[in-house]
Amino acid sequence: MPTVETGKSEELGRIPLPGNDVSGPVCRVHVASLLPADSPRLDGENLEHARLLAETEGALPPILVHRPTMRVIDGMHRLRAAVLRGDDHIDARFFQGGEDAAFVLAVQANIAHGLPLSLADRESAAQRVIRSHAHWSDRVIAGATGLAAKTIAAIRRRMEDELPQPEARMGRDGRLRPLNSAEGRRIASQIIAAQPEASLREIAKSAGISPATARDVRERMRRGDDPLPPRQRGAEAGEQPRAVPPAQRGRRAPVAPDRTTIMLRLRRDPALRFCQSGRMLLRWLDARTTGPDGWEEFVDDIPTHCMYVVADIARGMAEDWMRFAQQLKERSAATADASVPGPRPIPHQLTATPHVDPRSQDVPQPPRAAGGLA
Repeated sequence: MPTVETGKSEELGRIPLPGNDVSGPVCRVHVASLLPADSPRLDGENLEHARLLAETEGALPPILVHRPTMRVIDGMHRLRAAVLRGDDHIDARFFQGGEDAAFVLAVQANIAHGLPLSLADRESAAQRVIRSHAHWSDRVIAGATGLAAKTIAAIRRRMEDELPQPEARMGRDGRLRPLNSAEGRRIASQIIAAQPEASLREIAKSAGISPATARDVRERMRRGDDPLPPRQRGAEAGEQPRAVPPAQRGRRAPVAPDRTTIMLRLRRDPALRFCQSGRMLLRWLDARTTGPDGWEEFVDDIPTHCMYVVADIARGMAEDWMRFAQQLKERSAATADASVPGPRPIPHQLTATPHVDPRSQDVPQPPRAAGGLA
């Protein structure tokens, strides 16, 4: 195995930000020296995609390799294409971090380019990242795995029995924030009272809370409410949950399914799974159902001259989805109307005088003229 000089690369565990930069020169690496990727793809490589890359003229982009283990992080389809071409060497860059950080980088790379990861791939990857980086916030993990922060929170709740429970989590700005924000809310309320003109980011930074929490505290103070939500006030006072009346025991309040649950149901639907148009729809939805979660953290930092442009983009995307939803609603209503049982209109050709068997005794006789033969 050739000795190569690698560039300096920072550990993902120290900088939990999407798009971690991997620097260093591109090196020629012998194909036989590489190990298969610890891939987030549950179904492994797509041979058809590798064959398509093998037929591409010119050099393929360099792959990413974990230097301590020589395991591929990103680029297994390119490596397979090189093998199909009969190449002995392939261009590569190296990453020097730990194996957990390498896996996160593999997920980030696969959601950013190439063959997209499916929703199941991303959810499985999220579970592994939650186990290895329990101190990361939901939004950090969401950014690394291409899922919504609410989806990460739901996955984390399902795994809470097997996970360590840190007292604080690290946000996308690299700051640790306590999971119980009661004290931070109190500090924020004091800052707002003393400096009403302070920005949300300044308040959040000083109080050790998120900008979204700082916004909520300021809105509560404007309304004259306590900066702590009722649930937090009750928890601090040691109040016990209210007893459920016997008549309501065993009943569960209806909970609207999140986007992840809905997508899982759609993926299991045979009408979609076993036809080309259905699979295309699932892939299309996979790439578009992550949602705009996390906008609260940067809404106050958008330059004034860009606000209307960004607002127009957001409004346009919302209007497109509303038109899509309206057309589906109209189609659903039309389908329902067509399936309602009831009398159907009788075709005109069936409304003529019914046929009568001439052998019947009830054959109508033609009228006779008065006083003579017919």
